[in-house]
Amino acid sequence: MIYKKISCLFFGLLLFVVVVSCKNDVLPKPSSQLRLDYPVAEYAAFSNHCPFEFEMNNDAIIKEDKNCGFTIEYPKMKATIYITYKTVNNDVNALLRDAQSLTYKRHTQKADEITEQPFINSERKVYGMFYDVTGNAATNSLFYATDSVKHFVTGSVYFYAKPNFDSILPAESFVKNDMKRLLETIKWK
Repeated sequence: MIYKKISCLFFGLLLFVVVVSCKNDVLPKPSSQLRLDYPVAEYAAFSNHCPFEFEMNNDAIIKEDKNCGFTIEYPKMKATIYITYKTVNNDVNALLRDAQSLTYKRHTQKADEITEQPFINSERKVYGMFYDVTGNAATNSLFYATDSVKHFVTGSVYFYAKPNFDSILPAESFVKNDMKRLLETIKWK
């Protein structure tokens, strides 16, 4: 009887070892990265009663605010470009100081780097600056454009997320290209 119990226990233990040891070997998985594919941007001219026009992405939604300001929304990316318009009124230097202080005073603490990219289109009389802000700043792209006499336009993009540059980088790059296109296609009326 004891012999039977020992043999059953031994058989049960042997069966347990066989079952537990029959697993596949664990292999490390290759590293991968998140892949976000955005559609190829298609642009169309936007014009209304305001004293300037520009091209914008067909996938974006534009809403007019007061005084020829606009919001250009990207719902899939949870981002909005804010466009403001002001008349120069013989004080372009004050408007330039305000645009530059918006970039440097508000974003210097969180930004790792701010790159200035001057923009000049003598044919259309559009002069401006595009700011590329890297780091965890509230906005990663800003610009201003003026003809130095009548018109002054500013633009900035904000994402509906806590600033984390690495996480929003693909969407930020896509929207930044749209902002550059907007700046490059501004025409005064």
